[in-house]
Amino acid sequence: MDLETVADELYRLRPEEFTAIRAARMAEARTAGDRALADRIGKLRRPSLSAWAGNLLVHESPGEVEPLLRLGEGLRQAHRDLDGAQLRELSRQQRVLITALSRQAGQLAAQAGHPITEAARHEVENTLRAVLADPDAAREWASGRLVKPLAAGTGFPAMAEGAAPAPPRPAAKTAKTAKTAKTAEAAEAAKAAKSTGASKAAAAERRRRLTRARKEADRAARELRTREKAAATASREAFAAKKNWDEAQQRVSDLTAELQHAREAQQQARSAEQAARERARTADRGVREARRKADAAAEEAQRLETPEQ
Repeated sequence: MDLETVADELYRLRPEEFTAIRAARMAEARTAGDRALADRIGKLRRPSLSAWAGNLLVHESPGEVEPLLRLGEGLRQAHRDLDGAQLRELSRQQRVLITALSRQAGQLAAQAGHPITEAARHEVENTLRAVLADPDAAREWASGRLVKPLAAGTGFPAMAEGAAPAPPRPAAKTAKTAKTAKTAEAAEAAKAAKSTGASKAAAAERRRRLTRARKEADRAARELRTREKAAATASREAFAAKKNWDEAQQRVSDLTAELQHAREAQQQARSAEQAARERARTADRGVREARRKADAAAEEAQRLETPEQ
C-alpha cells in the first residue's frame, strides 16, 4: 500500500464514504508499522460534492481528459492571436462543450447514487472553464483529486466588441528638401509592404490555428455525444436491473416467510405426532394390563368352577 494507491481509491468514492475508508487505510498503515504513510493519508481532504463530480469525469470518462486538455491548449493559443469574430465563435464552442460535460458529470453522479444540485453543477462548469483557461488548473483537474471546485478566474482574454487595430501612424513630413521627403516616403512604403506581408502570414497562421481548434472542438463534441448516449443507455439498464433485483428480493422475502410458516406447521405436526404416539403407547400398555388381568380372572373362575376331586 502506498499514498498514490490510497489517494486514487479515496477520490473515486462518494464524499460520504471518504472519511470512513480513509480512517481504515490509516489504521492499516499503522498496523503495518508505517506511521508516516498513515499521517500522509490523514492529510487527504474529503472533496466537496461538485469537486467529486468533477473527479468522476476524470475517473469514469478518461477519454474526455486528453481532448479537453488539448482543446484548452488550442483555445489559449487562439485567444492570444485571433480577432473578435473568431473569438466569439470559439467562445460559443466553449460554452457548448462545458454545458455538455457538466451535464455528463451530473449523470455520472446520479448513477453513482449521489445526484448533485444545480448549484453544484454550476461549480462543475466553473471548474471546466478554469481547466480550459489555466494550464495549472488543467493539470490539477486531470489528477482526479480535486478537493474543491476550481475558480474560473477572469477566463480568456477577450477582444472588445467591434474593436479594430489602430491605424498606422502617418509618416511625418518635414520642411526638408523634396529628395529627403521622397526618401522617407520610399522607406515608409517598404516598411508598409513588409508589414503587410507579415500581417498576411500572421493571418494565415491564425486561420490554420482556428481550423485546428474548430476541428478539435467538433471532434470532442461528437465524442461527448457518443459517450452521453452510452451513459444514458447504461443508466436505463442499471434502472431495469435494479427493478429486477427489487422484485427478486421481494420474492425471496415472500418465499422465506412461506418457508417459515411451513416449518412452523411441520413442527406442530411433529409435536402432534409425538403426542399421539405417546397416547398410543399408553393405551397399548393399558390394553396389555387389562388383558393380563382378564386372563388371570378367567383362570381363577375356571379354577373355582372345577370341583375338587
